[in-house]
Order: sequence, then C-alpha cells, then structure tokens
Amino acid sequence: MKIHHLNCGTMHPIGAPCGLVCHVLLLETPGGLVLIDSGLGLLDASQPGRRFGPSRAFVRPVFDAREAAIVQVERMGFDPHDVRHILLTHFDADHVGGLADFPWASVHLTSAEAFAAQHPKTLVERGRYLPAAREHGPYLVEHTPRQSESWRGFAAATPLSEVADGIVLVSLPGHTRGHAAYAIDAGDRWILHVGDAFYHHGQIDGTGGAPLSLTLMERLIAHDWARVKANHERLSELYATGSSDLSIINAHDPALLEDARRSIGPESSDRVKLN
Repeated sequence: MKIHHLNCGTMHPIGAPCGLVCHVLLLETPGGLVLIDSGLGLLDASQPGRRFGPSRAFVRPVFDAREAAIVQVERMGFDPHDVRHILLTHFDADHVGGLADFPWASVHLTSAEAFAAQHPKTLVERGRYLPAAREHGPYLVEHTPRQSESWRGFAAATPLSEVADGIVLVSLPGHTRGHAAYAIDAGDRWILHVGDAFYHHGQIDGTGGAPLSLTLMERLIAHDWARVKANHERLSELYATGSSDLSIINAHDPALLEDARRSIGPESSDRVKLN
C-alpha cells in the first residue's frame, strides 16, 4: 500500500528546541484511505481549553488549521470521505483532535484504551482523556490483541484484516493503559509506528536520549513507567539489529518524520511536501 507521512500538529515544548510534530500516516488501501492517529483537528484552535487542556501551556501547540489531516487529505487530491478507518495509538488530545473532522470513519483502538478513555481513574487520566474529543460520538472498534500471536518479540498482536491486509496492531502499553503500535507492510519493508512509546530518536538509537524536559514529561504522564522503560529497551534492540526490512517511527520526533519522507519515492515525496 502507498504510505504518506503527514505532520498534523506542530508543537514547541519548553526545553525542546527542535520542537515536536504529530506524525500521522495516511495509507492508500484497496478499501479506501486509512489514518494512523489523527493529530490536531480543525476544532482544536477554536476550543483549546476544552479539547487540549492545561498541558498546552507546556507543549505549546501551534494550532495551524493547514496542518489538520482533513485539510491535507483534500490538498493531496483525495476525498475526505474516503477515509474509512482511523487507527489510534492512544487517546491523548494530540492524537485524537482530528477525529471530529472524520465523523463517518471507524475508529480502531485497544479495548483497554477505549475503557480508560471513557472511565479515567487517575488524575493524569482525567487530564488526558477530555470528554470534548468524544462529543461527536465516534464509532469505536475495540481490539484485544491475542497473547498467542506475537510480532517481532512483542507479546501480543492482532492483524487488522478487516481494515486492510498488511496492518498489524501491536499491544504496547506503558505510556497509557492501552497504548498500541501499528506495523504496516510497505512492500519492501515494514514500518512500525510506535506512537508515544518513545519521544526522541536518541532514546533508541544510542545517540544520547531525549531533552530533559521531554524525559520529565514522559515520566510524569506515563501510566506505567517500568513498561515505558521496557519498551525503550525492546525498541533499542530492534533498532540495533539494523534490519533493512524494518523502519521504526514515532509520533513526535521531527527528525524521524523527515527521515521517513526522504525514504519514500519521488512521486509520494512531492505530494507530501505540499503539507
């Protein structure tokens, strides 16, 4: 399937001079278009308090409507109504802000994340799972990855054949209760979008870790810090293999977004640079 790499939300956190992006994938599949995460949407700029919450004072989103997924999909010449499915890594505001722009799409996530978003328990969960993100009544499709199926050493995974062949949901809790990654078969390699399982490429490629402010934020909002660290270790092991048939990307590292854009063919690259 053809894969496009979009930035659907620029942010400038304190102490992170390179800033952050919201790295969203747009997949062209035989059954229509598929988004992995939705980034920030059109409503977020006009309702930042209700839809993003107090954390915007630290991460400082730009709220540029031109970065909204629906605007980029149209700019690329697609019909937004062809976006049939949105696959969520988790339900944080910077990953679900665009859901309201595609109310007809089925929204896929783990059962654990769906339950957490609708029944927050802790102070952190009540701050991250804001009701405004669900006001439009999204159609949630819940998945429980099977422990009997693993994917490259991750203990639980499930193919999403109802969405398209070559898409696998991989359970990766830690950042949130039901956080997930998605493995996409791009033909010549697999692309593993791990959401917020790590923030900065230095955390897995051995070049020195993330800026201190991002590490502190990651620790502060983690549902299970021990699992976050274990995810870092597993992803570092995968990266160290240097496998040519696997690319690891995350949701917020601008360097990984640019690397991904450089790795695609000229035709796709020209289209993506419109964003």
